[in-house]
Amino acid sequence: MPVESSKSAMAWGPIIGGAVAATGITLILLLLGSGVGLTMVSPWSGQSNSATTIGVTAAIWLVVVQWLASALGGYLTGRLRTKWAAIHTDEVFFRDTAHGFLSWALATVFVAGFLASSLTSLAGAGASAAGQAAMAAGVAGGSAAAASASDTNSTGPGLSTAYFTDALLRPQNIANRANEDNGAAAAEISRILLQGAVNGSVPDGDKTYIAGIVSARTGLSEADARARVDTVLKQIDDAKTAAKAAADKARKATATSALIGSLSLLVGAFIAAAAAAFGGHQRDEEEDLVAVSRGPLV
Repeated sequence: MPVESSKSAMAWGPIIGGAVAATGITLILLLLGSGVGLTMVSPWSGQSNSATTIGVTAAIWLVVVQWLASALGGYLTGRLRTKWAAIHTDEVFFRDTAHGFLSWALATVFVAGFLASSLTSLAGAGASAAGQAAMAAGVAGGSAAAASASDTNSTGPGLSTAYFTDALLRPQNIANRANEDNGAAAAEISRILLQGAVNGSVPDGDKTYIAGIVSARTGLSEADARARVDTVLKQIDDAKTAAKAAADKARKATATSALIGSLSLLVGAFIAAAAAAFGGHQRDEEEDLVAVSRGPLV
């Protein structure tokens, strides 16, 4: 019958020690990278590097940090473990690589938890500031246009209902409407523009109605008022296109960062396992050399 050893194949002491060392090195290098990155950014025009340069530099630095910390943590894990007596060489190699991998995984969890708590704190501070700004804007901007954009759960009609109600109650004489109640006319135009933003376009009838109000308010001719309306609507379309382009660019940058980060983590795991095997091999060689030096002389 085979004899099973009473000792576990895992030595948690070296694993935790290597993970703590890798975490410490990671934090130190991240702080160093943050300091170097801040030197590349300046509020003065012409004195700051481009966003592409800063992003590429940050990605490269994160990869370097991951690899250096993984190599150090894995090497310490392999060197600090005790020698496994009467164990085959292949089994020793497997155990060393497994210890290095576990040390890397534990360090990754530590760093992820630290970064998550830091990002949560920053996000909470940003949300608080945004909430205060929104409250201030709500107090300062209590206009009919803001009221028309409220959601359907609040008191009063929603955006779509208000838009169709305005369409039903539009007067025949647009000039009298604009001259009698400027605030209501401006609020109605705001609702038309919001409805157009939701639907993707403003109908020709709404354009004609807005042009009539603009003509009555500004004294422009119908043709000039219609040209001004078309110009403003084109600006709105350009802003929407620019926002979509920025969102698509951010999506691509996020996808690239995720792919680079996952690849870096995989390579870091391999480096940690290889460094642990190298460290364990060196540890066994050092012990063998000491044992041979103390042997009897022939």
